[in-house]
Amino acid sequence: MIPAAELADRVRAAGARRIVLQLPDGLKRRAPALVRALGAEGIEVAAVAGDPCYGACDLALDTVALTGADLLVHIGHAPVEEREGVLYEYLSFDFDPAAVAAALPLLNGTEVGLVTTVQHVHLLKEVTEVLATHGIRAEVGPGDGRTPLPGQVLGCSYANARALSAPEILYVGTGVFHAIGVALATGKHVVALDPYSGEVREVSGDADRLLRRRFALIEKARSAECVGIILSTKSGQARPALAARLAALSEKAVVITMREVSAAEMVNFGCGAYVNTACPRLAYDDQVRFPVPLLTPQEFEVLVGVRAWEEYEVDEIV
Repeated sequence: MIPAAELADRVRAAGARRIVLQLPDGLKRRAPALVRALGAEGIEVAAVAGDPCYGACDLALDTVALTGADLLVHIGHAPVEEREGVLYEYLSFDFDPAAVAAALPLLNGTEVGLVTTVQHVHLLKEVTEVLATHGIRAEVGPGDGRTPLPGQVLGCSYANARALSAPEILYVGTGVFHAIGVALATGKHVVALDPYSGEVREVSGDADRLLRRRFALIEKARSAECVGIILSTKSGQARPALAARLAALSEKAVVITMREVSAAEMVNFGCGAYVNTACPRLAYDDQVRFPVPLLTPQEFEVLVGVRAWEEYEVDEIV
C-alpha cells in the first residue's frame, strides 16, 4: 500500500501542491487510486509518467517541465544522485527474518557480509540479529553514493558489497542477478537466499557461466564492421565522457544516443555489435533480447586490446 496521507504531508513539506507521479512498471496499476487519494488530500497530480521506469536513474523530469508541476514524486526507488525538485518514496516489502536460517548450511564461516535491494533494507537489522543467534556475525555496508541505504545494492552499483571485509557475502532477495553481480564485483563466495520461497544457492557457478557467455560475445563481436557506442539520455545513466573515450579506441566505433535501448533501433542502425554505457543490467540480463552482441565498456576494451581478459571487471556506474 502506498500511504497517500503521509505522502501528501511530505509533498506539502517540500512546498509543492502540483506534482507528477512516477512509478515502476510493477506499481503502475496503483496509479489511478493514488491520484484520487492524493486529490482528496489536496494534492493535484498534473500527470502520471507513462514511459517505462527502471529506477531512480530514469527520472521523468521532462514530464515535470511539460506540465509545469512543482515536484516529481518518484515511487519505489532510493535516490542515485542529488536532484532538486524530486521526492523519493521507496516502498518496503516485509518477509520473516527467520527465513535467513535456510542459508546457514551454505555459509563457510562465522562472519558474513549482508546485502539486499532497497525493498528489504529495513529488515537487515533483524536479519543480523537472527544470524547472531546462530553464531554468525553479519557485516552491513554503510551506504554511499548511488546506494545510500546501508546494505543496499543495485544492478549498476555494488559499492556496499565491495566495502565489506567479511570473507563471504549473503544476498537476501528474489532472483540471482544481484548476487551474481556481487560475486563478480568482489570475487568472494556469495550465497543467494530468496526469503519468500526459501530457495538458497551458491552463485559461483552462475557467475562462471555468465563469464563464458560474455567471452563468447566478445569473440562474436570481432567480425563487426561497425560498433555502436550507446549513450543514454536518461538523467542517471548518461556517461558521455565514457562513451567518447570508448569511441576513440576504434575507427569502427560511432556514438549513438538512445533513451530506450531497443532491438529495433539496433536493427535500424545495422551495426554488428554495440557497447552499452547505459544501465549495466542491459548487457548482462537482457542480451537475449538483442540481435547482436551488446558489450560492456570493459568487454569492449578487451575486444580492442587495451584490457586483458584476466582483468575483467563488472560494469558499474560510480
